[in-house]
Amino acid sequence: MTLGFTALVTAIVGEVAGTMSLRKATTGSKAWFVAVVGGYVFAFSMLSVSLAQGLPLGLAYGIWAAAGVALTAILSKVLFEEPLTPVMGTGIALIVGGVLLIQVGSAY
Repeated sequence: MTLGFTALVTAIVGEVAGTMSLRKATTGSKAWFVAVVGGYVFAFSMLSVSLAQGLPLGLAYGIWAAAGVALTAILSKVLFEEPLTPVMGTGIALIVGGVLLIQVGSAY
């Protein structure tokens, strides 16, 4: 895995951690906002590293956003017992499919 994709994966982890912390910050201790800000700053920093390593913006942002949406939905179900319906699962599959089409299309 190249440094660009490694940075992208860490950006996804940071963004999902920040978003999960946002859920906790709005329902509990305001100290969670430190984790929110830290997660997002880290995520955008790592996304910029992935771009600096040559990943195309459309591809990197598409993967980052799609993975963030999918992981957030799944983790929200597991951690916060929020709904994850079959329709939502279909939406996640469509998002993943769209990102794959962007990646395949970027080869032309």
